Amino acid sequence: MTADTLGSLLLARAEDDRPGLVFEDRVWSWREHVAACRAAGAWLSARGTGLHVGVLCENVPELVFLVGGAALAGHVVVALNPTRGVEELARDARATDVDLLLAGDGFAEVARQVSADLGVPALPLAVEPAADAHVESAADPGDLVMLIFTSGTSGRPRAVRVTQRKLAVPGVSLAAMLAPGDVVYCSMPLFHSGALMAAYAPAVASGAALVLRRRFSASGLLPDIRRYGCTYLHYVGKALSYVLATPERPDDAANPLKIAFGNEGSAVAVRRFGERFGCLVIDAFGSTETAISLTPDPSGPPGCLGRLPDGVRILNPFTGLPCPPGVIEDGRLLNAEEAVGELVNTAGLGLFEGYYNDPEAEAERIRQGAFWSGDLAYADPAGYVFFAGRGTERLRVDGENLAVAPIEAALREFGGVVEAAVYPVPDPAAGDQVMAALVLEGAFDAAAFDGFLAGRRDLGAKSLPRYIRICQELPLTPSHKVIKRHLAREAWRAADPVWWRAPGGLRPLTEADVKGIEEEFVRHGRQHLLET
Repeated sequence: MTADTLGSLLLARAEDDRPGLVFEDRVWSWREHVAACRAAGAWLSARGTGLHVGVLCENVPELVFLVGGAALAGHVVVALNPTRGVEELARDARATDVDLLLAGDGFAEVARQVSADLGVPALPLAVEPAADAHVESAADPGDLVMLIFTSGTSGRPRAVRVTQRKLAVPGVSLAAMLAPGDVVYCSMPLFHSGALMAAYAPAVASGAALVLRRRFSASGLLPDIRRYGCTYLHYVGKALSYVLATPERPDDAANPLKIAFGNEGSAVAVRRFGERFGCLVIDAFGSTETAISLTPDPSGPPGCLGRLPDGVRILNPFTGLPCPPGVIEDGRLLNAEEAVGELVNTAGLGLFEGYYNDPEAEAERIRQGAFWSGDLAYADPAGYVFFAGRGTERLRVDGENLAVAPIEAALREFGGVVEAAVYPVPDPAAGDQVMAALVLEGAFDAAAFDGFLAGRRDLGAKSLPRYIRICQELPLTPSHKVIKRHLAREAWRAADPVWWRAPGGLRPLTEADVKGIEEEFVRHGRQHLLET
């Protein structure tokens, strides 16, 4: 093992008797933690060499031990997203050459269906692997440890190669903010890169204790922080906003939390969370590919991502030319058409190690040695960068990357649909919401549409359209491709009838609804997204 591998970081903790993992009422020392990782690696090695192990579970210790075991024994954990449908999971597992499926509590039936489709065994995720072997392999920084899925513009999910180095480098970098006596709180899902790179890996690198929660709970966060003495938490997207929506108490700041680190928090949520809970909130920018990272600048204007690092530029995706600075008045971007472009790493690929067996996906992102992220942004005249959304072929809902093509394919099967286009519109708090434009042969039947969606196995809950626009026709290019940027720009303010998924169910959008939605953007400091 070398110093820039996850395996070496784990082995450095092998004789450490301080707390290393906390889950509910149980505590493992780092010594016990590493021993459990070794045992998990030995358990895998008894079943084959270089296994690709698909895992369906919540945040449980067995998953952490499995990842550590894979890093020590030369196996690969395929982090399957349990919110996907069975057909999607089977496709993901097949694309990543899964040899074995392991299912945590509550996922046995889904795993059985996926395993039957693939013809591979499905076993329970071991509760206590026997700690009777210490199988370890010499790992290089570029060796695979995990495969984590994201979504691409073609509609197929992309399996990102997560290597020893890809986990070790951010782990060591973020560990600079931690000390062995710190306690890291991890409630974001470990099938995403954020929790692995910004919670798990920094804990391993620093020797801080890692506190796992099965799944995020807004009301449970502060009690957990106090119960376990957490000093650092990782979040994604709306998590801060959800916590801020809980009833405020005068003693909220009486807690041990020092740092909240994450991404996609709204400017207002970042400020309010820090003030309410008495901590420093660091909202960074990154992606599963980790080809582009921006360092937050607290001295910059609210909502900015920081300044562009060397080699990263905002380019027009059609011409490849640099975009001019944004013209901003009263917080409104006045020249979005020319100022908004794609974030591109022109200097190389950063920590991006490629997609797994997907040259088509790599060709989409890597052109002439540069990484084209698909993420849209603009810069103000002082050089501060602002996120402007994602390309119209993908979107991010509640921290989940989604591709539009599978959603469109499903909607086209609803009776009477002539054509369907799916695209992102901004969410008031963080990320995107799904909007669909439908061309129909007859009238729109909302009840039948909801019933149709409920019966789709290939659509997860986060793929369901929040807004539905009923069009006579879709805007098309001369080659008959839908011009989605026009639809996305008009969003719910279109002249066509728009329905939306309100708290009480799917119903027509009214002017009062629009006013309320847009007031939410103002409250979260994201009103600039309504102009782009």
